[in-house]
Amino acid sequence: MTDELGEVEVFVGNLEIGMRVTRLDRPWEETDFLLQGFVIESEADIYSLRRQCDSVFVETRVQFAEPGAFRHSPGRRRENLGLSARGGLTTLGTPVDKPPRDRQRIPKKPVAHINKVNFERELPKARQYYDTAKETVKSIMEGIRIGRAIDINESRKVVDSIVDSILRNADALIWHTKLKDKDEYTAEHSLNVCILSIAFAKHLGYREADIRKIGLCGFLHDVGKSKIPHEVLVKPSRFTDDEFELMKKHTVFGRNLLMSLKKADHSAIDVAFCHHERIDGGGYPRGVKGENIPFFAKVVALADTYDAITSSRCYDQGRSSMDALDIIYKCRGTQFDEELAVEFIKCIGVYPPGSIVQINTGEIAIVLGSNVESKLRPKIMLVLDENKEPQHERMVDLQFCLRGTMEIACELPNGSHGVDVREYYKRGLIMTQQTEAEQSDEKVDE
Repeated sequence: MTDELGEVEVFVGNLEIGMRVTRLDRPWEETDFLLQGFVIESEADIYSLRRQCDSVFVETRVQFAEPGAFRHSPGRRRENLGLSARGGLTTLGTPVDKPPRDRQRIPKKPVAHINKVNFERELPKARQYYDTAKETVKSIMEGIRIGRAIDINESRKVVDSIVDSILRNADALIWHTKLKDKDEYTAEHSLNVCILSIAFAKHLGYREADIRKIGLCGFLHDVGKSKIPHEVLVKPSRFTDDEFELMKKHTVFGRNLLMSLKKADHSAIDVAFCHHERIDGGGYPRGVKGENIPFFAKVVALADTYDAITSSRCYDQGRSSMDALDIIYKCRGTQFDEELAVEFIKCIGVYPPGSIVQINTGEIAIVLGSNVESKLRPKIMLVLDENKEPQHERMVDLQFCLRGTMEIACELPNGSHGVDVREYYKRGLIMTQQTEAEQSDEKVDE
């Protein structure tokens, strides 16, 4: 068996300290690197390469098991080197005979995060955190437009408050993701994706430090949209092909904005750049596949898609949670990581709090909360009668109703029959009914 030095092309997202870079995917003189060929010595080197290149060539040692095995010259592309059955390719000791795997995965030993307080107690705090966070998102977006740098410490502070709330009780802030205003879609979407990503990370059993990291990724995932002209962002009709191509550049803009920070968060950079990549390679900006997509980007992509589908925008009416989850399920394994897609559906649940539903009696209700042991029979607040006319609001726990007498027939998008969750929340009815539900639970426990 003999060894020979050669080189292999490596996607910049898979570079590691210690690798020797021999060539770039562009002329050296078009970059700010002083030497033509160098060893990666720090994370700063990696992110400098990520900022300027899509892929690079690194020095590698090829082992040949028998005479006549395929050899390569430094000037030839190497897409199939790792697939040779007779020679194992290694890059500075790291096997690359298979596509590189994510370092992050769903925890094998998940942490069990249990709600610490009830919904009613956390809801007022959650409202404050949501309002503060939304103003922070607006400030970041507006600041970038006038040349101000992102305050990463302020972003972390806001995300930490959201994580703390969700660890106490996830339903309270998830409720607020239902209180959508289509005129503030960009700011609310970033915040909602942050909340949903954190709740999902909690569901997956990540440790608190990783939950906070995923939350920051969700919070900043669309920061590049601040570089898109405002008239394109708020356009009240479908994008033209040119406008869509411009919108797609928000991933590159986001990466560059976050990489320009002195205290750049590497995971947030990856997610801003890769949250529109697809498992089958049909995404953008580079069309990378499967394991080459950063794992946290796969997590945030699910929250991003779910919130986008369930949100009303200038040119489109939001769809129901069930519709969104059905789309995600059908796209598992092609657009989304299959295992993550199934877990996300479990996390959101059949009828999440804040959903509008129609009862088999014809009445319309708002879901207040789920029942763990009977997910198809949640707590609801009846708001319209069978003729779709307003009725005295009252709370009903469907798990205590005789089967067939009162059941959910279907879920409806927010706004159906004039029922807007925001209006009921503003009037304090959600809080009142939820308090009664909590008191009812306490009596049952007694």
